[in-house]
Amino acid sequence: MSAGVYLGFDFGYKRIGVAVGQSVTGSAKPLKTEPAKEGVPDWRSIANLVQSWKPQALIVGLPTCIDGSEQYTTAAAKQFATELMTRFHLPVHLVDERLTTVEARSHLFEQGGYRKIKKTPIDSIAACIILEQWLHETDKEI
Repeated sequence: MSAGVYLGFDFGYKRIGVAVGQSVTGSAKPLKTEPAKEGVPDWRSIANLVQSWKPQALIVGLPTCIDGSEQYTTAAAKQFATELMTRFHLPVHLVDERLTTVEARSHLFEQGGYRKIKKTPIDSIAACIILEQWLHETDKEI
């Protein structure tokens, strides 16, 4: 893996969580949650993030069912990943995101209970988990 900065995305029809991480530390932090209309974000806002962070690659969570089969958002997430690659000419990697939202809620609950969960956009926390999962994989090539 090339050393550098990476952006992670938790795709959704109404919201797309965004996180930034680096390979040196293997850690990520939430950036923002982008509003989306039927899975389509404000592409100018995404472009601003890409321009600001200058990532080596983009990492997109691939929604699947617990048994690994596709769910109703899987095809849309793949289309979002393809659009990212087309628009920004960067490598895009898909990561199985099963249970990342559950894990994100658990992290928030540990930090501040139910009120913290209600006030914090869960999507960018999930994007952190997706990105960190990818950063910690041992046998990937960019």
